[in-house]
Amino acid sequence: MTARILRGTETSALIRDELRDRVTALREHGIVPALGVVLVGEDPASVSYVTAKAKGAAEVGIDEETIRLPAAASELEVLQVVRRLNADPRFHGILVQLPLPGHIKSERIIEATSPEKDVDAFHPINVGRLLRGEPCPLPCTPHGVVQMLVRNGYDPGGRHVVICGRSNLVGKPLAAMLIQKRPGANATVTLCHTGTRNLAAITRQADILVAAMGRPRAITADMVSSGTVVIDVGVNRIPDAAAPKGFRLVGDCNFEALKETVEAITPVPGGVGPMTVTMLLLNVVEAAERVLAARGEERKTA
Repeated sequence: MTARILRGTETSALIRDELRDRVTALREHGIVPALGVVLVGEDPASVSYVTAKAKGAAEVGIDEETIRLPAAASELEVLQVVRRLNADPRFHGILVQLPLPGHIKSERIIEATSPEKDVDAFHPINVGRLLRGEPCPLPCTPHGVVQMLVRNGYDPGGRHVVICGRSNLVGKPLAAMLIQKRPGANATVTLCHTGTRNLAAITRQADILVAAMGRPRAITADMVSSGTVVIDVGVNRIPDAAAPKGFRLVGDCNFEALKETVEAITPVPGGVGPMTVTMLLLNVVEAAERVLAARGEERKTA
């Protein structure tokens, strides 16, 4: 059996088509969704990520402004920029590109960001809202995973989802999303990590397996049962003398081996990655829609 390949590029394109329509509707009401990005320094990976986000924003009609600060900028200078964006009603979303230089405490910057404009969904208030099942911006990569599943016909409801990895970026928030009693969730979730004993015995029980370990090809064919849907979140560089840059990207799963066994699997690259940026754009649009809804409520009570 050859697995169905779930390509995030295709699912992402469908969602962006929907976002363009939603942005058009907002503009008809005089609201232009806008994203403010703060980039500190010139780290090549960060610059690449910010460029992709700006391109995606332009594609769906979101205004985007990147505020660039030198790597030597102080924590206070970054905080001042964030506070200015908080106070500016033109911006519906704020994104401070991580990682920040070592002399700046990321936690202080995240906590200074308005929870309503926190489109990365990193603010402690939004983390708490997520766990409680309350409305809030959803973390981009976990939300991308859920959308990949639901939109490709693999609703997590009632299924056993095994997540390998407990990071604050993927594993923990994804588990929090999937345990909620709502459409697109309602799963039975097992969260595995480096301290998990007999990992393979657990992963073989999965209806859906999410690999987010940060270890190249850690999930091998003998660790997954036939019929499993595999979502590979990992992006790892491995040396490859034949590649133009001397390396290539692989996931946390042994893709070539698993694709001969499982029901469906995401590739790396081209799997979850494109979904992350698209979910960020979705968060900006939803933040703008909340502004429109609040305007309507104000008119009702006036």
